Amino acid sequence: MLCSEPSRKQRSNGTLLSWLKMRPSYDFSAGIRGKYARRLDKGANVVVLDRDVAKIFPDSKAVNDALRVLAAARKRHGGAKGGRRSA
Repeated sequence: MLCSEPSRKQRSNGTLLSWLKMRPSYDFSAGIRGKYARRLDKGANVVVLDRDVAKIFPDSKAVNDALRVLAAARKRHGGAKGGRRSA
């Protein structure tokens, strides 16, 4: 369940702190601090995939492979470099 941002009234009457507290159902005990820090320091881009797309691509290698194929096809067929196409 996603939380919506607190209302102005909630922010003003002190319930903001309770809104910001971590829920007991979140368990980060098995988490590894800084697991991806080196990768991000090297200039990796973080992209959030929509759920339907994430189901198709199991990991970052699969996403990168697919994007490389798409980029090569675009290059072969004379696609423009960079930039965005207008809709």
